[in-house]
Amino acid sequence: MLPALLVIGAFLFISLLSGVRILREYERAVVFRLGRAKPKPLGPGPVFLLPWGLDRAQVVDTRTKVVQIPQQEVITRDNISIGVDAVVYADVGSPLDAVLRVEAYMPATLQLAATTLRSIIGRMELDEVLAKRQEINDEVRTILDQRTEQWGVEITAVEIKDISLPLEMKRAMARQAEAERERRAKVIMSEGELQAAEKLAQAARLIGAEPAALQLRLYQTLVEVSGEANTTIVMPVPIELLTGSGNAGQMIAQAAAALAANQAKNQLGSGDQQAEIDRLKRELESIKR
Repeated sequence: MLPALLVIGAFLFISLLSGVRILREYERAVVFRLGRAKPKPLGPGPVFLLPWGLDRAQVVDTRTKVVQIPQQEVITRDNISIGVDAVVYADVGSPLDAVLRVEAYMPATLQLAATTLRSIIGRMELDEVLAKRQEINDEVRTILDQRTEQWGVEITAVEIKDISLPLEMKRAMARQAEAERERRAKVIMSEGELQAAEKLAQAARLIGAEPAALQLRLYQTLVEVSGEANTTIVMPVPIELLTGSGNAGQMIAQAAAALAANQAKNQLGSGDQQAEIDRLKRELESIKR
């Protein structure tokens, strides 16, 4: 009799030990006792389950999971076919709802995310899709979070990884960008010419107030041009300006003398330069008289 009791006791002890399970920090166990779920999940740490199949546990991982959405072929509102890759970050907020309310919560979340992404991008044009990635991410995350809340799944973030465009569309966009840069360059050049014209008009009004200023500017330009070697300049000068009295005639004579001296310096040797300059000065003095 005693050996039989020992055997029965050892069997019961081993059975009870088999019902002890240890759950990690990020694991929760939804326990079904005789087919009915207990109202509160167990864990983490050691938990006890009734042996002989009376308690059955389904362990749920509560860590954040990365759900990769495969490339989705989407047609935008302006009838352009693009490929969109995205990533969804989700974690389980309620293990009990994740087990009882949906058959497989992560595949269901993946399918819902792909459908929502196609629906949102299908309502937008291509330029909006390329320029408003963050707005698309936020809208997809809000819609997913509202729909997966009943499954006990919380969507923490949605990120669009890549947008693939057809080769023809890439070429068209490159041509468009080049045309836009050319347009900006022409606008900037036109604005520069407008500003230059305004300054020239101001200078013309200032020079027009003094008639001798235009002649002086002409002579100054000729002096600058005559600095180059082997340069011949033919310039008609009214006799009235040279024979007139006042400061204007004197300044013009001085400018002509400087021009002639500069030309003589470029064309003569060092021994004849001074003699030629003196001769030109004498001729100018005789013209003035």
